[in-house]
Amino acid sequence: MNILKLLDKLSNDKFFTTEATRLETITNMSTWGKKAAVASVPLGLGALMATPAQAETLDKNTSASFFKSALTDALQLALVLEYLENEYYALGLAAPALIPNADRPVFMQISKHESAHVGFLKSTLTSLGETPGAKPTFDFTAGGNFMPFTDYNQFLVLAQAFEDTGVRAYKGQAGNVMSNKTVLQAALQIHSVEARHASQVRRMRANKGWIELANGGNMPAATNPVYAGEDNVNQAGFNTSTAFGAAAGSAAYDEILTGSEAQAIAALFIV
Repeated sequence: MNILKLLDKLSNDKFFTTEATRLETITNMSTWGKKAAVASVPLGLGALMATPAQAETLDKNTSASFFKSALTDALQLALVLEYLENEYYALGLAAPALIPNADRPVFMQISKHESAHVGFLKSTLTSLGETPGAKPTFDFTAGGNFMPFTDYNQFLVLAQAFEDTGVRAYKGQAGNVMSNKTVLQAALQIHSVEARHASQVRRMRANKGWIELANGGNMPAATNPVYAGEDNVNQAGFNTSTAFGAAAGSAAYDEILTGSEAQAIAALFIV
């Protein structure tokens, strides 16, 4: 199937650009989400909730505030990553003679998706009573280490690094957005689209469409934090390398990036 048609099928742009109905329900914290997230409540708060007289007040006030804070923090982090990707592709497409004509339609499509993600995240934060963070000032040379807008190979390297970071970061924040079903649905949709972006860019660089071990595939050492931990072969107590070998076992599962890890990667490109 043509890659542009595939990306279109995998990304429902109407979801991200239509604010009616879906965004009207975003501020309603779902009951099942609260119950599912109770396990992540800090120990001290959990102890307080054990007191029946206090539990009702905490359930209505403290726990709702806790879940909303975790939710909005996750969305703010996602917004920074989407700001980064959106501006990167916009600048790449604007750079004269950088992207070969044969590849431009792919990056035009990806750029459209990133722009839609930014708009959706900003609208969602606003609907939750949170001011969306301002777009940072980016330095895509990372202090002079890269020249992505004059060297197409370097442009592809950073595109892969950004997309692989996004996939792992969205997975890492899934637990923090479970309190709201609408946001969770959107985050999972964005996650899947970012994964397809990553796979496409990786193949454009003659890499496999997935990560094996902690090796991004012909990537510079500066991108090592993007792939740290991807060599894990133990899942739910099962050593996947025993049955499939270390490379296939690690490739079968993407590992998460924590919020702090994702922020540290993004910070490399923020002035």
